[in-house]
Amino acid sequence: MNRSDAIKLKKKLNVTDLSGEKVMIDFDSGKYFMIKGTGNDIWDIIQEEVTVDEIIKKLLSEYDVSEEVCEKSVMDFLGKLKENDFI
Repeated sequence: MNRSDAIKLKKKLNVTDLSGEKVMIDFDSGKYFMIKGTGNDIWDIIQEEVTVDEIIKKLLSEYDVSEEVCEKSVMDFLGKLKENDFI
């Protein structure tokens, strides 16, 4: 995955907010997932098609973190979403 890649959700999941965490249910696979922290922010950002670079820049404007750490975290999170065929 590159910073210029466009991210688009493939599946519409049932998402519930519980005390600052998102709980998602994938009825196709029967699995559920919990997202917390900046994962919540990334999930909210990718509700519309966006590039990886745009996600990183948005998070850098909101959090006091180095670009390298931010990029690694975003890539790791998006990688997990891709593994589960969400993006």
